[in-house]
Amino acid sequence: MQTKTIVGYADQIVIAPGETIAFKVSCEPGVADYRARIVRVVCGDDQPAGPGLKLEPFPAPAEDTHKARHQPIRTGSWISVRAGPALARLESVTVQAMIWPTTVAKGWQGLLGWWSEPRECGFGLFIDDKGQLLFAIGDGKGKPALLVSGKKLVDRAWYLVAGSYDAATGQTTLIQEPVECFPHVDDAATVCATVAKNYVGRPDAPFSFATILTEQGGGAVTAGAMFNGKIDAARVANRALDRAEIERLRDDPAAPSLRAAVVAAWDFARDMAGDRIVDTSTNRLHGTVVNTPTRAMRGWAWTGASGDWRQRPDHYGAIHFHDDDLDDAGWATDFTFTAPQGLRSGFYAALVETEGAEDSIPFFVRPPRGQATAKLLFLVPTASYLAYANFREALDSENAEVMTNALSIIGADMMYLNDHPEVGLSMYDLHTDRSGVAYSSRLRPILNMRLKGPLWQYAADTHVTEWLEAKGIAYDVVTDEDLHAEGVDLLQRYTCVMTGTHPEYYSTPMLDAVEAYIHRGGRFIYTGANGFYWRVAFHPDRPGIMEMRRAEDGSRSWIAEPGEYHMSFTGELGGLWQRSGRAPQKLVGTGFIAQGFDMSSYYVRKPGSFDPRAAWIFEGVGKDERIGDFGLIGGAAAGLELDYVDRKHGTPPHTLLLASSENHTDSFMIVNEEIGHNYPTTLGRDHPNARADMVFFEMAGGGAVFSTSSIAWAGSLAHKGHANNVSRITENVVRRFLDPKPFAGA
Repeated sequence: MQTKTIVGYADQIVIAPGETIAFKVSCEPGVADYRARIVRVVCGDDQPAGPGLKLEPFPAPAEDTHKARHQPIRTGSWISVRAGPALARLESVTVQAMIWPTTVAKGWQGLLGWWSEPRECGFGLFIDDKGQLLFAIGDGKGKPALLVSGKKLVDRAWYLVAGSYDAATGQTTLIQEPVECFPHVDDAATVCATVAKNYVGRPDAPFSFATILTEQGGGAVTAGAMFNGKIDAARVANRALDRAEIERLRDDPAAPSLRAAVVAAWDFARDMAGDRIVDTSTNRLHGTVVNTPTRAMRGWAWTGASGDWRQRPDHYGAIHFHDDDLDDAGWATDFTFTAPQGLRSGFYAALVETEGAEDSIPFFVRPPRGQATAKLLFLVPTASYLAYANFREALDSENAEVMTNALSIIGADMMYLNDHPEVGLSMYDLHTDRSGVAYSSRLRPILNMRLKGPLWQYAADTHVTEWLEAKGIAYDVVTDEDLHAEGVDLLQRYTCVMTGTHPEYYSTPMLDAVEAYIHRGGRFIYTGANGFYWRVAFHPDRPGIMEMRRAEDGSRSWIAEPGEYHMSFTGELGGLWQRSGRAPQKLVGTGFIAQGFDMSSYYVRKPGSFDPRAAWIFEGVGKDERIGDFGLIGGAAAGLELDYVDRKHGTPPHTLLLASSENHTDSFMIVNEEIGHNYPTTLGRDHPNARADMVFFEMAGGGAVFSTSSIAWAGSLAHKGHANNVSRITENVVRRFLDPKPFAGA
């Protein structure tokens, strides 16, 4: 197996002619240089049984040899606060917060403070290598004073933690107090000591949360000893507060009796969507989050009175930090590519190669902004690519082989992911503290969005583009990010819009746009399954960062905590679109019903396929033909994930059921949200709903919808040189949908 020694990513995922994309590359130590070239991707699947890897090279300025360099990634979320005069004036101090640690046994972790580790200067609260609270103060001129609670903290429990120091007397106090006490759990402590007077130094570093900073000179710092857990109600005062004052400051930092003492009182529930944290004191010691820790988290005061942080922000003052959070690898640019005017829209990639190793960095070229260059639009499901980015199932899940009913295959990309966990997680993974991953970013290497990758998402979608090229059907491509930003105006330039194989993740503007397009007479072809399923939100200020909450129900690799269902970027309820009254059946006639990952199956025609409204779809297909009993994905066209019609979820009443798959294996199981009680009959061979339903219906204004309802459908298009019934049905639909002639009755 090839060892992967080169990886990269780009600052954009889509560009238009005249725009520039920047590529960032890192090589393993020992690699001297690499070659780079730009290609147009027709097919990204290199399997021998498939249509073959099809790349179209063309001259570009980026075709050159570049000097290799190693670019590290620093993971872990934290907060940086510029140290202003109010901190510099401190002699006495109280620093306090509510904390909810999740990996107490991990070792040293920073909580909050103005502290320089190399100089042992400033003050701060920490968790030590024994899982105990520690308060440190020092002037950088000698050994610092360290007060330790002597009591181990408990994971997933709220604590009031505080450290105070009186410069006049040297009296120093540490408080570690659990909100809830239990018999036989000894985790409360108050420790007092007298240390040197005037002992608080002035570090050359920011005030920080969730890390211990190492100064690098010139104001640069390195974050380490990252904290896993939540921090809420963080405060700093300019004198040593007593126990009652500490509690009062936590609850009401604007209390008149404390007004003169307050240096900082951060409210993490403010400016929830962005990267700023707000200090409500007059000193305005606002901060910036690094690597996007999870916000809209229930805080220490949460009671369950409301599950929406917008209604009770006082209950959502916590931020959840993780030592493996990553929103931007931060690599320097190695080379750029400017798309020339007239460049054809489509899938593209930068290929970077060293001796014995390679990587591909996919990107997309859309038509000139505001224009269409074809009648057909292929909508690339990049939100779903982002949700699955660097999915570690084959490495970390004990159920991976059970789900697929096959041995997991670990290739070079997956081995790189195993050896380099710092490239970040997918929304299907768990953080090191076992909490779910709610954010994902494309500003990092994504090892499973690659040429020659598994036939899931990106590589599978190129089966559609390869088929379009083979049939001579002109098309444009745009991405989910384009759709999110531009809405229905983007879609209305096209006679027909075609999805990828798995458009699972949709933001509100995206779903609104597709719905409006269909209802305004657009023709829409859904060539996949498990689409329009999870609601997501995009960062309001930083393109490429997406949020999702696995709330309430659905097929979930993790489950959001109660009260943490609303997204921080928008405040919208996360989870399934079905739970917000917008099931996919309302949009495209079918919605997710079953999944299985071993063998695919075939479709059989239903009476609707002979209806005069839809008979044209099956021209050239025999009455009794099995449809798609062949293919690259599980050996047939109905597989991986399946959708079905359901009137109670909104399938339009005039929908024609054209064909349904049958004879699925017992690895196909009905999805959670469609099961009231679990019974042994929810498996593929027993449950009548474990099927893919192919449907067609017309819409007012001359529009129509066609849905294949299987992720595996596109894997059958190229069979026998595209001369097969899956290809024929798809071509019949595409060509008729491109014909502006209205449908009967529409």
